[in-house]
Amino acid sequence: MRFVRKAAIPAAALLLIGLAGTPAEAIDQVNSKKLRDAVTVDGILGHERVLQRIANQNGGTRASGTTGFTATATYLKDTLRAAGYQVSEQEFTFPFFRDRAPATLTAGSRSYPTDTFTYSGSGTVTGTLVPTTDVQVPPPATPGVTSGCEATDFPPAGDAPAVALVQRGTCTFAVKANNAIAAGYDAVIIFNEGQTGRTALVTGDLGEVFAVPVVGLSYDDGAALVAATTAGPVTVKVSTSTETDLDARTGNVLAETPGGDPDKVLVVGAHLDSVVDGPGINDNGSGLATVLEVARQMSALKVKPRQKVRFAFWGAEEGGLLGSEHYVDTLPDAELAKIFANLNFDMVGSPNYVRFAYDGDGSAFPTAGPPGSGEIEALFHDYFTAQGLASGEKEFNGRSDYGPFIAVGIPAGGLSSGSDGVKTAAEAAVYGGTAGVIYDPCYHKACDTIGNVSTKALAELGDGAAHGIYTLAMTRSGLFPDGSRRIKRPAAPLSDS
Repeated sequence: MRFVRKAAIPAAALLLIGLAGTPAEAIDQVNSKKLRDAVTVDGILGHERVLQRIANQNGGTRASGTTGFTATATYLKDTLRAAGYQVSEQEFTFPFFRDRAPATLTAGSRSYPTDTFTYSGSGTVTGTLVPTTDVQVPPPATPGVTSGCEATDFPPAGDAPAVALVQRGTCTFAVKANNAIAAGYDAVIIFNEGQTGRTALVTGDLGEVFAVPVVGLSYDDGAALVAATTAGPVTVKVSTSTETDLDARTGNVLAETPGGDPDKVLVVGAHLDSVVDGPGINDNGSGLATVLEVARQMSALKVKPRQKVRFAFWGAEEGGLLGSEHYVDTLPDAELAKIFANLNFDMVGSPNYVRFAYDGDGSAFPTAGPPGSGEIEALFHDYFTAQGLASGEKEFNGRSDYGPFIAVGIPAGGLSSGSDGVKTAAEAAVYGGTAGVIYDPCYHKACDTIGNVSTKALAELGDGAAHGIYTLAMTRSGLFPDGSRRIKRPAAPLSDS
């Protein structure tokens, strides 16, 4: 999962929004039991085992721009073609980045925990540490430190090697780093701001390629170095080893049902890449394997959908939703207007899981999805209620591949078992698991292996995914929100139908 900027809404999307607001009957109740019975944990795990082997054979990763990604895409295409789908691949270039070795930071005899910012330059710099003139130690009660946001925040570096010490806050990391470089600094250290929730070792995405090392520090370590500079000159050594390829190639894998209304398309998505640092068997091998198995079983059952279903496996999600963004941005207006909904499944096997549906109507979080998203949300909640299972709500915060779709007004929804959020005591009481621990302790780490996946989560959210996909593929009335948010509630548990 990854954060991404929102795109502008083109004219074709405004037409979609207008049509979506037409009052009409809500989503039909559809019996999905045959498909749910066919989509088993064993079937999902079969795909997951292949993904694990691919990662094992390719340096422990399936990231876009690596041979592990290429092998994953090949497996997807072969499996979908064997199931009878027409498969295509949409290629594009993207800026690939990875650490070749962990970053290091020392001052005198002390070594500080640090990490490389994405798109940092590579090299080793030994020089005098110089804080910006406006660091705030202790920090203000409310975030808003402006350290490094202005060129005048940096004392001139001079001719000798120098390293800028900058505090997080207000402007982007890239602005801070660019201002430091313009002032003559040879490396940049950014430490956290210091308020509650902003004290840990900070790192992030610079959004552009830099020629100098840029690394992060925790607030406490940064504050200690600031204090040390008041007693006299401090010499630090910063080292990074990175690889950047601005024209790396990756792509999306697309497959669609032969039948269904071509003027009414349901796009079902999951990203197929992992982070560079791990095999990504939960993030997002679990979503990929679940959607792939739903597609395979729909073909095996000879399902004839009323709507055309397009299964989309996105590349470079971990680089900033680049695959789904490329797909939406390059889709002709006439084709964009045919997409009536997007379903997204990003992590459905977290070990400390919650059954989350995206908050389409904005009832739990400030941001609602486009009209129709509330009905999709209700579809999933009502399914879980019918099974005697609780479900929670997940914010539309732009961190997964629904982002480019909702940015152009397409209704969206989906399921997630949770990523790097911390499970609350209330959630642990309802769903089990451990309060105070993140939903996936191996999120974006090398330990995100097949042993990290919860089969119970796969069973429950896998059935939920199958039901949601099948319902939107088969509904007669389609998705026409009437402002009520509600769909027809099942008269009896769906598993008994």
